[in-house]
Amino acid sequence: MAGACSRAFLLGLAALAGTASAQDETKPPATYKDLPSETPAKFEPTNDGFDHVRREVMIPMRDGVKLHTALLVPKGAKGAPILLTRTPYDAKKLTSHAESAHLGPVLNGYDNAMDVIVEGGYVRAVQDVRGKHGSEGDYVVNRPLRGPLNSTPVDHATDTWDTIDWLVKNVPESNGKVGILGISYDGFLPLMGLVDPHPALKVSVPMNPMVDGWVGDDWFHNGAFRQLNVTWIYDQVATRKGEAKWWTSHHDVYDMFMQAGSAGELGRRRGLDQIGFWRKLTEHPAYDAFWREQAVDKLLTKRPLKVPVMLVHSLWDQEDIYGAPAVYKAIEPKDVDNDKVFLVMGPWYHGQEIADGSELGALKFHADTAREFRRNILAPFLAQHLKDDAPKADVAPVTAFETGTNSWRRMSAWPPRAEEADGGGPRRLYLRSGLALSFDAPGAGDAAFDEYVSDPAKPVPFRARPILPMGYAQGQTWSRWLVDDQREASGRPDVLAFVSEVLTKPVKVAGEPVANLVASTSGGDSDWVVKLIDVYPDEVAGQAEMGGYQLMVSADIFRGRYRESLEAAKPIAPDQALAYRFALPTANHVFLPGHRLMVQVQSSWFPLYDRNPQTFVPNIFWAQPRDYAKATQRVFHELGRMSFVELPVVPSH
Repeated sequence: MAGACSRAFLLGLAALAGTASAQDETKPPATYKDLPSETPAKFEPTNDGFDHVRREVMIPMRDGVKLHTALLVPKGAKGAPILLTRTPYDAKKLTSHAESAHLGPVLNGYDNAMDVIVEGGYVRAVQDVRGKHGSEGDYVVNRPLRGPLNSTPVDHATDTWDTIDWLVKNVPESNGKVGILGISYDGFLPLMGLVDPHPALKVSVPMNPMVDGWVGDDWFHNGAFRQLNVTWIYDQVATRKGEAKWWTSHHDVYDMFMQAGSAGELGRRRGLDQIGFWRKLTEHPAYDAFWREQAVDKLLTKRPLKVPVMLVHSLWDQEDIYGAPAVYKAIEPKDVDNDKVFLVMGPWYHGQEIADGSELGALKFHADTAREFRRNILAPFLAQHLKDDAPKADVAPVTAFETGTNSWRRMSAWPPRAEEADGGGPRRLYLRSGLALSFDAPGAGDAAFDEYVSDPAKPVPFRARPILPMGYAQGQTWSRWLVDDQREASGRPDVLAFVSEVLTKPVKVAGEPVANLVASTSGGDSDWVVKLIDVYPDEVAGQAEMGGYQLMVSADIFRGRYRESLEAAKPIAPDQALAYRFALPTANHVFLPGHRLMVQVQSSWFPLYDRNPQTFVPNIFWAQPRDYAKATQRVFHELGRMSFVELPVVPSH
């Protein structure tokens, strides 16, 4: 009884304390007349000496949601076109790279082609997409178009239309013409603007766009999950303004992923199961309707082509290497006069076209290739379509940097048309016994196969360890991993490295190489990684570090469970030689005399991609430790069971 009275007494005290606390909260904050605040109630900057005017506006969408937009207008502008970028990456941050009175420093960084914007006298508009940073509404990653995956009345196409409509009516310095451009996610959004374009949208420039998240861009490649992207998902989707940050636990992320076991388990440990997009990823590991109906290239094939578009692609794009060529392939047939669809391919990493393009990793180019693109291609192209008095730009339908010879090429189409290829065509580069590589097919005396043991306990690293996290901060090297020297992999016992004789003539490839493997596994599932590599001469005068360098020209992964159908996973019959055919990323490269060709084959690329347990499980995200098992992998190269890479060879001039 006494205990009950004590509890009642304590509860009464708590209630009184709560009442007092509530009363305290209603009191105005203390102020002191004798010592007033030195901070004004509202400070108005003078902006003395600024060469531009900044406006922060909330633009209403058709459903009442308002989207935060930063406008930077050159001082004295009149009849200026508007360059719009829509982004989930914080419009204020992207337009505040420096605390400066001058527009150049303010825009010098992602996602701004600064020199083109400033020298062109454009009004710069950068907008937070709905649900991110200063904008209202709900955030959905790559929000699908209205339809089966989106029952709401809005999508990025409607938001783009409504934004452009507001801009041309409310920016008095404008000439009423708008162009939209951006990189990566910001490159996906200009494609959405093409779905139902506003009449004032005169040009679209998607750079390194996210297009198909399952086939070959951010989330999967041919069914293998790109698990390094868990950090992006956490940082980007967990909170509206990105306050929640992924934390490090290991210097070498290889160890972090190995310790967790599966990607799903790592996500569970880090709380990703609270995030809607993560749940969608783990629930849709196959190429089902969820992915197919979002694939932008497929969506645009169903829409009329109304707006000139320049697709910008990086040949060593470590994030979205599939998107731009896929969209080009989808919409180019609609361009009957060959004057609306343009493709530019440069020797860059993801987004390097707005940075310094003089080099990439160990590769050195003749000049700043990115600056050449911006000055000679992007600037005149934008001006033609957006400025009232600009001349027609001298831009070819396809402008592609040819690596190896390090020169720009102008073409009418990609891949080059028959007349431009001058007799070229697909050639089979055969994997031969003795780890040889040749354009000659295997003979009767060739051994049937080469083999290796793939052990999930020791997966092949995708680059030399220690492996740093994905990112672009100073000291990180994520952006250049696709040009890493592949010698470390070629010396491993679980990697087959087939090498040609030294070339006496150049071999030029222009287009998509296609891997054709005849292979078997002793397990019930398997991944297959195929890399096309340029092996440099044993010594290179003037650049000693390039002696024997193994440069990846094109490479990708295929998850074997989707051999028969991308839509439904099926176990692989053990120890049966089966055919696997999949395209590698597009290339425009010359293998020079004195070099050799190499093809590497392996069954893991870790931790870029999650480990295949090599026993069949319904969903690899939730594979258990007992599911991971060694497997003997055989690659066949005999008559009737030949493995080869189909090369799009064209004559080299």
